[in-house]
Amino acid sequence: MKLLSALALTILMPGLALADHHGSKDKDGFFELFNGKSLDGWTINESPDSWKVSDGKIIVKGPRSHLFYTGKVNKANFKNFEAKLQVLTKKGANAGFYFHTKFQKDGWPKKGFEAQINATQGDPKKTGSLYGVRNVMNTAPHKDEEWFDYHIAVRGNKITIKVNGKTTIEYTQPEGGPTKAERGGFDRFLDSGTFAIQCHDPGSEVHIRSVKVKPLK
Repeated sequence: MKLLSALALTILMPGLALADHHGSKDKDGFFELFNGKSLDGWTINESPDSWKVSDGKIIVKGPRSHLFYTGKVNKANFKNFEAKLQVLTKKGANAGFYFHTKFQKDGWPKKGFEAQINATQGDPKKTGSLYGVRNVMNTAPHKDEEWFDYHIAVRGNKITIKVNGKTTIEYTQPEGGPTKAERGGFDRFLDSGTFAIQCHDPGSEVHIRSVKVKPLK
């Protein structure tokens, strides 16, 4: 009877399955933040046409826009965490994954750090960079048109970034935070906050098929 009731609720309330999706975690303690069907749990700040979901992927293409996680996992507030993404870039693409950030209506996110996504676009700061603070210059650790694993972890005052299992950046924030030059006019300090995916420009196209997070103490 309980099983039938649950099935009936799922049929009558299709959004229920999406909400449950954000409340489950895998055997390693990771929550999947993208349900593969919609942008449930995420909020677009500008240029909504820059985002769509197709064939189980987030397609990032269009004018500048940022997609902020506003779902239920950890109340969309993360301090220490591990995040894992599966990403594919098209030729000339530029994007990013922000953490310790917060929603803003438009513009480049002022708060938090950006893990750069860029294999062949003109910016010399490539995938694996902690943008502006510690950079992977000129040569990306992956190729366009190939799926790669992106791993970002924050533990205390230490940030570790890996691409396909290989560490690209290990950064320990000093007392006082990054230098003024490293901050570049932004609020780049370890704190806490949510995540955001960047759509950089109309010439960029990036696909994302998984965004997982494991909150840490």
